Amino acid sequence: MIMKDSDELSPETLTAHGAYAGDAATGGVVPPIQPSSTFSRDENYNLTVENHGYARDKNPTFGHAESLLAKLEGGAEAITFSSGMAAAVAVFQALKPGDHVVAPKVMYWGLRHWLLEFSETWGIDVDLFDASEDGALQAAIRPGRTRLVWIETPCNPTWDLIDIAEAANIAHEAGALLAVDSTVATPVLTRPIALGADIVFHSATKYLNGHSDIVAGALVGARQDDLWARIRKNREHGGAILGTFESWLLLRGMRTLFLRVRQASDNALAVARHFDTHPKVARVLYPGLQSHPGHEIARRQMNGGFGGMLSMQIDGGESKALQAAGNCRLFVRATSLGGVESLIEHRATSEGPTSPIPRDLLRLSVGIEKPEDLIADIDQALAAI
Repeated sequence: MIMKDSDELSPETLTAHGAYAGDAATGGVVPPIQPSSTFSRDENYNLTVENHGYARDKNPTFGHAESLLAKLEGGAEAITFSSGMAAAVAVFQALKPGDHVVAPKVMYWGLRHWLLEFSETWGIDVDLFDASEDGALQAAIRPGRTRLVWIETPCNPTWDLIDIAEAANIAHEAGALLAVDSTVATPVLTRPIALGADIVFHSATKYLNGHSDIVAGALVGARQDDLWARIRKNREHGGAILGTFESWLLLRGMRTLFLRVRQASDNALAVARHFDTHPKVARVLYPGLQSHPGHEIARRQMNGGFGGMLSMQIDGGESKALQAAGNCRLFVRATSLGGVESLIEHRATSEGPTSPIPRDLLRLSVGIEKPEDLIADIDQALAAI
């Protein structure tokens, strides 16, 4: 049962309750799981419950998570998918052959790789721009031809910042839509739709779930326009739905979203400040540092923190970076981000030989542990190089 008068509640309160007012049948305070794949009809073959005919289209469990996420992002509707990639590619698959797309060079590598391959087979034009260069996005736009501008901010894993409001103006003036990958910022820190974005993407595997125990994706639309209708149809017809148990886990995780993101942000800032002047660290990349070139943009569009992700470039190059990662005892050497546990990764190795990421870079997903323990672990790892 969806909580009434939810618009009057703060996002923190709404999320803590999961936007749930309790089970009318039992009084349970936790939303139930509805595992049914199909739903009954009456003797006249009308659906017993309106809009619930088959679970590939709608299910109360993933519908509840979608409703909460749409409220958090200030969107008209949210759609969940079986993975982050499934959600992201649904946007591009809703485009038409001949459409032009602009995206950053440094972004989630899996999507960049897929997009470049997909563009060849689908007949869309793709231009990649350098988010660290002023004017690069504007220069990549083709007025009248560009259909979609896809940005990621902060950009993974260099954490360059893109001004969402400015990007929205550039896209809209050219007749294009703006989609924002806000996986790292989350609705706790940034609400792209309020800044002019048309679509918000989340790899819900990461911070929204926050416990490293599901794979999921989500899109939030500012409005239900023609492109959004095609995206929804792609999910329905393609069958890339989120399972009922995974939907329940996603909703469970979202109830602590604000606590987790704020703690991870505080921890990441403490780690970044400590190693910013470390003799074995060539550079710390974190938007919360005043030395970061995107710091002022981050201050404008990230509210209450700068996120739990940072990168370090290790003095001595790739071999020293790999040694540092190998020496960690608390940080887990693994791919992913946004969980309660801290992870460390040599990103160029994970991305492969075509990666544009510096070979001396280590990506850190800072969790919710005691920050002194995290700092001590990296200190000993660097000392052992």
